[in-house]
Amino acid sequence: MTFPVLEGKVAIVTGAAMGMGEATAKLFAEAKAKVIVADFNEEKGRAVAEAIQASGGESAFYKVDISKSEEVQAMVKFAVDTYGKLDVAVNNAALTPDDKPAAEFDEAYWHRLMSVDLTGTALCMKYELQQMLKQGQGGSIINISSVSGFRPQPNNIAYVAAKHGVVGMTKVAAMENGPHNIRVNTVAPGAIDTPMLRGALDQFGFTAEEYAPQLSLLNRFGQPDEIAQASLWLASDASSYVTGTTIHADAGYTSR
Repeated sequence: MTFPVLEGKVAIVTGAAMGMGEATAKLFAEAKAKVIVADFNEEKGRAVAEAIQASGGESAFYKVDISKSEEVQAMVKFAVDTYGKLDVAVNNAALTPDDKPAAEFDEAYWHRLMSVDLTGTALCMKYELQQMLKQGQGGSIINISSVSGFRPQPNNIAYVAAKHGVVGMTKVAAMENGPHNIRVNTVAPGAIDTPMLRGALDQFGFTAEEYAPQLSLLNRFGQPDEIAQASLWLASDASSYVTGTTIHADAGYTSR
């Protein structure tokens, strides 16, 4: 299979205004997909879509709060109304991890994080699957989990629970939709150099040089483009026999 590998495909990428989502949207457009840049941050999201258009790609922005069912349904409808169908979805949108021990977790933030990271991802999958089933042409859905979906982290009880849940519901959706040639997989990033990670480092008083060796056998943080490449492979026909699995893009963190 040669590049561009997504020519003729329509993709939604949530959380695409920055970080891994932005990198994924831009890489998918480079691979010739028509990309819906979906995010709650309208200013940054529109800037990503405009950058794709300026480089010769096809893209449109859609403002969405994925915790709200009606907005997710409208997002999928917008993709179909704009480009005629839906072939690929990367459900990447998530909130910043919580920061308190289990005995003291913030209940309000628990509910907010779960509404986005877990319920929001489930809602995206639900309506993406409905559209793909209606089309009858198969499809590929990639849910972004985390190393926290496989190894517990202190002071992150809500985030760890949500990301474990993303892995589980991905497997259920893969089982149910394999007969329809709809593949559902997970990418579990490790420590990726994004604004979210940099904010966490500042919060806990670490430098990148101090902390990277604790999270990576390569002694460095990953780059958003490296996660985008994993999603690109799962989105493409090159991974046509892969479903219900997880790509651990974590520099060996979960192997220890």
